[in-house]
Amino acid sequence: MTALIRVRGLHRVFGEGAARAHVLRGIDLDIEAGEFVAIVGTSGSGKSTLMNILGLLDRPSGGSYHLAGQDVSSLSRDQLAVLRNRLFGFVFQQYNLIPALSALENVALPASHAGMGRDSRRARAASLLRSLGLGHRLQARPSQMSGGQQQRVSIARAMMNGGSVILADEPTGALDRDSGHQVMRLLSDMAAKGHTVILITHDMQLAAQAHRTIRISEGRIDSDSGRVARPDIAPKPQRRYGAPPLWSSLREAAATALGAILASPVRTALTLSGIVIGVASVVAMMAIGRGSQEEFIARASSIGTDWVVVSSDEGTRMPRAPLVLADAQMLKDLPNVSGVMPGRWEQAQIQAGGLATDSDVIGTDRDFQTVHGWRAARGSFFTEQEERAGAPVLLLGHTIAGRLFPDGRDPTGEFLMVNSAPFLISGVLERKGLNQNGEDRDDLVVMPLRSLESRIYGPGELSVIVVALRDMGVLADSVADITDAMTRQHGREDFWLTDAATAFQEAAKARQAQNMLLGVISAISIFVGGIGVMKIMFITVRERRREIGIRAATGARTRDIFIQFMTEALVLSGIGGLVGLALAGGIGIAAAWGFGMVVIFSASVAGLALLGALVMGAAFGCIPAMRAAKLDPVVALGSH
Repeated sequence: MTALIRVRGLHRVFGEGAARAHVLRGIDLDIEAGEFVAIVGTSGSGKSTLMNILGLLDRPSGGSYHLAGQDVSSLSRDQLAVLRNRLFGFVFQQYNLIPALSALENVALPASHAGMGRDSRRARAASLLRSLGLGHRLQARPSQMSGGQQQRVSIARAMMNGGSVILADEPTGALDRDSGHQVMRLLSDMAAKGHTVILITHDMQLAAQAHRTIRISEGRIDSDSGRVARPDIAPKPQRRYGAPPLWSSLREAAATALGAILASPVRTALTLSGIVIGVASVVAMMAIGRGSQEEFIARASSIGTDWVVVSSDEGTRMPRAPLVLADAQMLKDLPNVSGVMPGRWEQAQIQAGGLATDSDVIGTDRDFQTVHGWRAARGSFFTEQEERAGAPVLLLGHTIAGRLFPDGRDPTGEFLMVNSAPFLISGVLERKGLNQNGEDRDDLVVMPLRSLESRIYGPGELSVIVVALRDMGVLADSVADITDAMTRQHGREDFWLTDAATAFQEAAKARQAQNMLLGVISAISIFVGGIGVMKIMFITVRERRREIGIRAATGARTRDIFIQFMTEALVLSGIGGLVGLALAGGIGIAAAWGFGMVVIFSASVAGLALLGALVMGAAFGCIPAMRAAKLDPVVALGSH
């Protein structure tokens, strides 16, 4: 009959040079299925190293090891993990339970790596714990249990997948006398039921309870009491399950990751600050920027883009001809011109009853309506006859009408004073709101140009001439015609031309560039946050080395450990992204309510920001996750 475990010429060497330690020196050993074997030796004799090699946690430096007739030296890391999961159950001196998991979850861990369904493994774990007298402690964490209870949990975990071979390394070393006796009774019972039990101990009294005692000293076997024949004991059958599906692994990893993150809320919050700030800033600033742009477009649309402004070149050193009404009259005859509005801007004090205010006063003509598409909401615009006669009539903007007549009545037909000159209110203009520069367009008074010059300020130069065009498709030709006509009129080019369409386009480009800059700054914040995630994940891997070793000992493959820590990085960055979105919403509400800003959130921007956070988490979490996945189980457990 082929031995379940057969080793020949087994050597294990650690370190090199002066630090070289030859721990095992040619071990030959056979262990049959169903044996209860005690390997005894003093500290440093090599017994724990031998157990690590037998349990596939470590590889020998030389010699051969056959497990159930299979040479394990050629097996890959993941193939060894599968064998550990199917064949072995470990009972450690320090229990090696994962602190963040309950007793039930610790016991179910090997089955999760074996592909057993969640409900099935939880039911089996609960059954094992109840059989060991821990039915009332299913949801208790290791820190909430005594040492004896924790060791019983580790025994239940060792039996979870069948535990054909139980490797117990000083299982009573950290227990009181009564708890130690209870653990030894459990191991004896498992041996009686057909499990192969290998007990590692320095205590000869404990070793005497085994059926076979092997003494090891300085890396060599000193004595072997020999196998006790037990024909009534059949080899323990192995439980076999398929590899867990990826979605199941991801679900389990996400739940574990969330628990680990919530276990350190302060550190988590500090780690997430970069991602939170980055996501919040990119979403909030883009929302505010988009709102400003939409508001700008709306204002531009209300003003219109089908006009060209002629203004004086104040910076020219040559003699300059003033802009006058004759220039405006001349431009009306040009092709593609639908209207020409002369405009003279002045400041005046307006008085009505006992109220007074300062306001812009515009002297113009009836083309003001055509050029700006601005009609009278109440009353009527001044007539052509009133315009030619310089009649004392005017129209009020919506804002100034509200200031002078706060009771809301229609002021049409009433009189007021403009710099002490009486004027009749012929109407109130339609409400236009703010212009592209954020100025209130309704805070003005409009009157005939001749009225302004004859009754208040006297003759003077026009501030601007606004030319409305019929067809913006020939804007360049119209600008050239205006330039030629004005140059002939003045004898030189002593004026500026500004077309609204170009001005709006330039303003829109400037806003887009500003939004892009904000996006870049926010992306850098998210990038810095990703670096923070990587840093904390490196710390997490270092702090949870023992957990990694426990998972590997219970059958976790490289993929399982990588998924675990990669998922943790993604969950961490995902939480940061969601908190950032919530903060962006708060910023948007504050900007809208507190400062009257237009805020328009974009689902695509929010989605891209969250995706960016996840991508950063994945990119920066990959290296720590790979480092965790490649840790040797024996190194992670902190033993040689």
